Amino acid sequence: MSDEGLPQSGSGYRKGPVLLRGSQIPRRTTDARLLDSTQDADWVHNDPWRVLRIQSEFVEGFGALAELGPAVSVFGSARTRPEHPDFALAEDVGRRLVEEGYAVITGGGPGIMEAANRGASLAGGTSVGLGIELPFEQGVNEHVNLGISFRYFFTRKMMFVKYSQGFVVLPGGFGTFDELFEALTLVQTHKVTEFPVALVGADYWGGLLDWAREVVLPRGMISEHDLELVRVFDDAASAVQYVCDRGAELAEQERAAVQDAAEARSGAADAAADPDAAPDGQADRTA
Repeated sequence: MSDEGLPQSGSGYRKGPVLLRGSQIPRRTTDARLLDSTQDADWVHNDPWRVLRIQSEFVEGFGALAELGPAVSVFGSARTRPEHPDFALAEDVGRRLVEEGYAVITGGGPGIMEAANRGASLAGGTSVGLGIELPFEQGVNEHVNLGISFRYFFTRKMMFVKYSQGFVVLPGGFGTFDELFEALTLVQTHKVTEFPVALVGADYWGGLLDWAREVVLPRGMISEHDLELVRVFDDAASAVQYVCDRGAELAEQERAAVQDAAEARSGAADAAADPDAAPDGQADRTA
């Protein structure tokens, strides 16, 4: 995913399920109208309708993706041209993920997103595109076989995180950075369980991680563990293998933690049911 798309005249503007062209294209997006705190006080009467619209996006997204199965989201620039090496790299990522049993989720646009969707589709897998309402939005690319259009970024972001078992991030701009750092923040703050994040392209991402390691870490802004939440690779095979292996490892850790918690609750319940029973390893001192 990434939303650094290039405006293309005549391609139209999507307002939810509605396509607008020419003079019908609004000057501001739905997000912009929602976040405008300077608008007339009449907005008080409109917000309840916005809440219903937001709710409907969650319902539609959950309904469409509930039976998706294991999936990995692939992010990167919408500006990457088909002749660029990163395009072939993203296509290879999409293909390999399908071969490993995953559906592929992208932002549904051109560039890296289209390449990953193409790789997934050609491999016979589920190719998901989560589109977004933007000026001159082109709609989802032709390689998507399950597409959803969103008005609000935050609704769309929820779908990426909720239905992905991992992220693969290729070179991109602000939209790509946004998805990457939001994911890392959610894991860092324990809002979600940890999942693998693979960056592809050491020459592109290396400087960012060097800065985090050499500047951010020494100043105490992050911890050593935070740096371990993301790994960098130069080829699709290594990135996909890491997502598969690390994902399986984290899933096993989560299963073990759930089992331990269940056993602890069971032990506590047994103790509450029989208050005269001595804890394991302790003698009855009343004898």
